[in-house]
Amino acid sequence: MTVCVAFLGLKVPSLLMENASLTAIAGITAGHVTDELNLTGVTVVRFAGEGARAAVSIQGAAPGTRETDLLEPGNLVEKIHAIVLTGGSAFGLDAASGVMAALEEEGVGLPVLEDTVVPIVPAAVLFDLNLGSPKVRPGIDWGYKAAQDAKDAPISSGNIGAGTGATVGKLLGPSKMTKGGLGSALIRLDNGFTVSALVAVNAMGEVVDSASNTVVAGIRARDIGYYESAVDVALGKAATAPVAGTNTTLGLIATDANLSKAQLKKIAEMAHDGMARAIRPVHTHFDGDTVFAVSMPGSEVEMIADADASLNSIGIAAARALELAIVDAVRSAKSVSGLVASCDWQITETC
Repeated sequence: MTVCVAFLGLKVPSLLMENASLTAIAGITAGHVTDELNLTGVTVVRFAGEGARAAVSIQGAAPGTRETDLLEPGNLVEKIHAIVLTGGSAFGLDAASGVMAALEEEGVGLPVLEDTVVPIVPAAVLFDLNLGSPKVRPGIDWGYKAAQDAKDAPISSGNIGAGTGATVGKLLGPSKMTKGGLGSALIRLDNGFTVSALVAVNAMGEVVDSASNTVVAGIRARDIGYYESAVDVALGKAATAPVAGTNTTLGLIATDANLSKAQLKKIAEMAHDGMARAIRPVHTHFDGDTVFAVSMPGSEVEMIADADASLNSIGIAAARALELAIVDAVRSAKSVSGLVASCDWQITETC
């Protein structure tokens, strides 16, 4: 399931009529490798043509990333060709090399010599070694396959790709946590731009639906349908201190607005507001929360000149889309290997 919403007064078609994920934006494709036995996976998002302009904002204290420094405004490389979101902790960064190999075979990348290109493939990882087998991680062959399989079909949510081994609500240990997953949302603005979010939710904290201010996944309480407050647990003495880096939410915001790297940096920063609304607590010492933002405009679209009302609307929409995608991720997740998903921790609803 993905989430498509109206925003700033614009009505949108129903989910049955519209792709409500990143691939609704022309030139973006996505592929996955999902290991349902060992409960880990990788998601690769590709950008056609010369690639997409991109930036990143990292606000968690324990990130695992590759090729993110070049995304800073002022650094030389302007376009990227793919982004990798993956499980496997730091080991999973190997998947990006497989994506590079697949793109190089196709001649996709930054031209550096007459017959040589270097694909630019930033990556970010989440820790899922505590679910399934810690010895099986996404590697070069997984990244290669996911890149080759990338399509413009709607991106599925739940236990797929980078969300396969994701979990949330870990402050009272593994026996109380809830299944995380991969989620999507899309917003069409009145100014004609589209903003979409993809997220792999693997948070230490709980996930909250801000529309109803209810916890939809987190630290499961004794009674079915109820959750302990992750914030209260974190402020008390009962919390189990996790190892740094064992939790991370990875987000990717895409828009068809033609934005500069500096503008995209601001969009990525603003998108973290949506993460903070949906995950409590967030950006902790134990999370590696990372948000990429990419611009994939049509060739005829002119770059937005300055941080005017349009840019502001895109940033607000990015935060809202990421918030909705986070909720979609946990609501779409399925119970696995004794780990309960949100849809099975309801009094009247099951997966």
